[in-house]
Amino acid sequence: MRLKLSFLAILLSLFFLNGCAIVTIPLLPTTEELQERVVEGYGNDKILLLDISGVISEEKRRRMGFREEVSVVDELKEALKKAEKDKNLKGIILRINSPGGTVTASDIIHHELLTYKKRTGQRIMACFMDVGASGAYYVATAADEIVSHPTTITGSIGVVAMKFNVQGLMSKIGVEQETIKSGDKKDIMSPFRPSTPEEQKILQTIIQTLHGRFVDVIVDGRKPLGRDAVEKLADGRIYTADQALSAGLIDRIGYLDSTIEGMKKSLGLEKASIVVYYRPDSYKSTIYSGLTPAPPQFNLISINGQELLAPPGVRFMYLWLP
Repeated sequence: MRLKLSFLAILLSLFFLNGCAIVTIPLLPTTEELQERVVEGYGNDKILLLDISGVISEEKRRRMGFREEVSVVDELKEALKKAEKDKNLKGIILRINSPGGTVTASDIIHHELLTYKKRTGQRIMACFMDVGASGAYYVATAADEIVSHPTTITGSIGVVAMKFNVQGLMSKIGVEQETIKSGDKKDIMSPFRPSTPEEQKILQTIIQTLHGRFVDVIVDGRKPLGRDAVEKLADGRIYTADQALSAGLIDRIGYLDSTIEGMKKSLGLEKASIVVYYRPDSYKSTIYSGLTPAPPQFNLISINGQELLAPPGVRFMYLWLP
């Protein structure tokens, strides 16, 4: 009661001191628009450092359980729209630290980057940090040049779809699941029963189709590599930076600062402002600010009661999943 009275007193004080006051107190933090900051260099010409980090997905991310942020796909689209309006922007460096993600999200980002290049004619370079694997490599093939840090892990070219078969566990604790369905394949990939050979064949066909698209993207983006070479490399294995360079999956090995210098040289710029886009509450002061852990995080046991009521849907992933 005292807390309510104190809060009311503060509101009344503001009202009488200012004659009239409107106090807006947001219940939840809002996501503000991207802003620009120079993190290195100087001059009117700009090079944008654009982050693609964590698992690539269309799902919105959360901070501290309350704040909902935009998805990786949303943020990249927003950044490209902002970049296209800047007449002083000369090129983009994708700073990638990701094990990949969903097939569709990876494909959307790849498409958006190609579309941006076509509309603006700007050069795009990709720089792999800790990990640039699977869907992250898919995205990077839209760049004109791919650079890997000496310690980068890349590759993992392929598709994966997984499920947990919990039928044995459920029977041990005396729980049975019943499904009423219109067709015998309506609950394909259900975690409550093993997949039939026919169902496995159906899923394998989808996997191979999506894998073929991955190979097509690499063949188109990495012109020196022929289809036969790409298919041999695309067995899901990972590569060190040295192995990726020897195989032709990347163009050179270097650090982020050398990637920036390479971009300036390719654009014929002696000087340039290196800029980043950021949310007002995020820390961005150097070319390495904002790096996030790359490995995917999976909870085998959910504490969300709503999620426990129904099994998660099967997702096709361009993802390095060790």
